[in-house]
Amino acid sequence: MNYGFFRLCSASPKVEVADCKTNADFIIKCVHDACKKNADLIVFPELCITGYTCGDLFLQKKLQESAVEQLFRIAEETKDDSCIFTVGLPIVHSMALYNCAAVVFEGKIHGIIPKTFIPNYAEFYERRYFSPAPSADSILEITVGNQKIPFGVNQLFTLDGQDNFVLGVEICEDLWVPLPPSINHALAGATVIANLSASNEIIGKAAYRRSLTAGQSAKITGTYVYADASHGESTQDLVFASHNLICENGTILAESKLFEENDECGTMIFADTDLEKICQERRRTTTFAQCAEENNRNYTIVDLKSLNSLKKDCKCKKSMECKDLLRFIEPFPFVPADKNARQERCSEVISLQAEGLAKRLRHIHAKTAVIGLSGGLDSTLALLVTCRAFDLCKIDRKGILAVTMPCFGTTDRTYNNACMLAEKTGSKLVEVQIAQAVRQHFKDIGQDENVHDVTYENSQARERTQVLMDLANKCNGIVIGTGDLSEQALGWATYNGDHMSMYGVNGSIPKTLVRYLVEWFADEAFENNELQLSEVLKDILDTPVSPELLPPENGKISQKTEDLVGPYALHDFFIYYMLRFGFSPEKIYFLAKYAFKNAYSDEVILKWLKIFYRRFFSQQFKRSCMPDGAKVGTVSLSPRGDWRMPSDASVAIWLDSLEKIQKV
Repeated sequence: MNYGFFRLCSASPKVEVADCKTNADFIIKCVHDACKKNADLIVFPELCITGYTCGDLFLQKKLQESAVEQLFRIAEETKDDSCIFTVGLPIVHSMALYNCAAVVFEGKIHGIIPKTFIPNYAEFYERRYFSPAPSADSILEITVGNQKIPFGVNQLFTLDGQDNFVLGVEICEDLWVPLPPSINHALAGATVIANLSASNEIIGKAAYRRSLTAGQSAKITGTYVYADASHGESTQDLVFASHNLICENGTILAESKLFEENDECGTMIFADTDLEKICQERRRTTTFAQCAEENNRNYTIVDLKSLNSLKKDCKCKKSMECKDLLRFIEPFPFVPADKNARQERCSEVISLQAEGLAKRLRHIHAKTAVIGLSGGLDSTLALLVTCRAFDLCKIDRKGILAVTMPCFGTTDRTYNNACMLAEKTGSKLVEVQIAQAVRQHFKDIGQDENVHDVTYENSQARERTQVLMDLANKCNGIVIGTGDLSEQALGWATYNGDHMSMYGVNGSIPKTLVRYLVEWFADEAFENNELQLSEVLKDILDTPVSPELLPPENGKISQKTEDLVGPYALHDFFIYYMLRFGFSPEKIYFLAKYAFKNAYSDEVILKWLKIFYRRFFSQQFKRSCMPDGAKVGTVSLSPRGDWRMPSDASVAIWLDSLEKIQKV
């Protein structure tokens, strides 16, 4: 299986200006080399068969004929290479000369696309030689050499057997105008845009080109492959730098260095684009389909077919399971890997959390907030965010009741940290011993205290929630929820216990991010010379994640959450790809193996993925009535926001697919 991945190559072959045969040699060599690296699509630069800088030589019949002759030679000599590619050359049709891209596959030229926008300003003089493309809707059949080939802008190319791959083509300046042809191509179904370009280099242009290309891929929710002219072009007036880019929905997957040559035939970069991800994103953002419906342009769809011939010989084409993925799979998709970006993300998330709570406080005219403070990460973050919200509302932090409720599983470490945290944040510490009340409850319902089952655990959680709710009533306050996104996904909360609050500030924060948010507060406290606050926060960061509902062993935490439900690193990864993109369990497993190949075995990943699906489906009833809380990230499980799911939906087809993986 390819799981929607498609390997792309952007190539800038060496060039000899006006020497079509030599240029064809370089192009053929690039195709051979890229195919050996399992490329599915190669994009070459604008006018690469002739060279872009031929000037008035473009009007020479000999150059025009040589370019066409070499196009057919390129097609013939690459017919056994199992990849699609686009090359640029001048094409004569009727009374005009056009700057064109040819789409080639398995020895055949399947289509010719003329350039729409012909620049004639500053250093560009293309209108001196080339005519703009004919009317976009008109697809002609023209004779090139001895073959009749479709000619026109509105052509898209598909490949039999490759789901989600639809290729659209534009040429250089087409991207730089207010309404590029690629917009219409994407609305007509193109998931990949090839841009054959010859963009000269001047100071600052590379940064602009990078931004423009990445931005266009985001604009079309697609993949954009940009191939730039080689620095072998004439330098009589301009310099070219082989600045190649492969972008996917706003992200640069691969980029060449200016003036780089990394292959015998020139410069080539490779990347694996996830076309399934592109299509899922388009379906999720329903306005894309709405725009597509309003796009009335007529398109010709060219099926390149014959992927069956690729399957006969697996020397070049392998499934993604058989070859290395040319793409980094981030193991922590909710957490930026770069420290500066992570700090910026944390600051933004905290501001969103605090602003959300501040609005609620102002609306209900609350001067008091009640938080169950356990000394763990989630309640610590909730308290710190509440302090920030109180500051925004100019409310005295003494109005924050930090309630510690020791019981059977509480350790000295978490208790002391909770007390210290309340003191150092300026909130009011309230201690309520709940053991006696829980024992009375055990007596009332006939629960044996020595049986440490789910009733034993949940009775404590519900007693704590009752205390918090009643304290809030007593002081005309609001109970701040501490549960995070990961716990909601797994149902790791006691229904009508810690599951419930009056406003949940952590509701869309995954566990892997919670840690970094608390760390951000610790760093801020250190910079503000609040050394004791910083120290207690760092100790909380070092404390194992636990609900502390079972008695300690030798004074230490005996119940570690990740031993019971699995590593949050894995679960947050599963959450992201299941909820954000709707990927299948098979694909999530495939991605997780890449992301965590140095951390978890395949068996461990599969084990916890099964548990994730079982818990996610069985625990929806808790999410159906979760408290208010602002969405702050790309994923939310609120029934009023991102996620609406029946509580009695079957998980069978998801688990069946994982069972098949195990059997294989």
